[in-house]
Amino acid sequence: MPHFAAGVIRFQNQVYPEKKELFEKLSQGQSPEALFITCSDARIETAMITQTEPGELFICRNAGNIVPPHSTQTGGMTASIEFATAALKVPHIVICGHTECGAMKGAMNPEKLDALPHVKEWLGFTKAAVDIVHATSAGLNATEKMSKLLEENVILQLQHLRTHPSVAVRLAKGDLKLHGWVYDIKRGTVKAYDERDGKYYPVDIRYAEEMAKLVTDNCVS
Repeated sequence: MPHFAAGVIRFQNQVYPEKKELFEKLSQGQSPEALFITCSDARIETAMITQTEPGELFICRNAGNIVPPHSTQTGGMTASIEFATAALKVPHIVICGHTECGAMKGAMNPEKLDALPHVKEWLGFTKAAVDIVHATSAGLNATEKMSKLLEENVILQLQHLRTHPSVAVRLAKGDLKLHGWVYDIKRGTVKAYDERDGKYYPVDIRYAEEMAKLVTDNCVS
């Protein structure tokens, strides 16, 4: 804890003064560009990965970057998704999985989770992804199966996301885009899902057109 306290002091004395105008602006309200749903894993640092400033991401984290399908039962994820899409009007939602994910290892081996009943139940929301891997991974080794599960789980959670009414409405209006990512901790790379062909590509390839337009717009402005 002293390490964290020292960090707060450095923030107050060094970081905050340099960004005082930004924090004063943020104190008036928020208008994030994306709802970013990722794992609770301590190794995932969203601002570092995306190089974003405070206020740019509305972040939800849980074990396995899971989005339960919509139901009448209110939960933290359901409420946060509704707030981000219906109140904050975020134009993008990203679901970001990652390598070496303990939740996905547990999902693949649920028999080892008997001592963690709530974790085991939570990971039930990944079952379809696990079943897909088991049904389509003949000849793959354990590492390859896990890599496939990381990708299939993100796709599954994107499907769950579409069942939420506030998301469905925004998608129907055409002013919301969904994104599926997988972050590689060891390599520092991110792959992004392309719904058009059902494949993952490095972000520089997946978003080449958008990034080129961003550069052009910045040059014009």
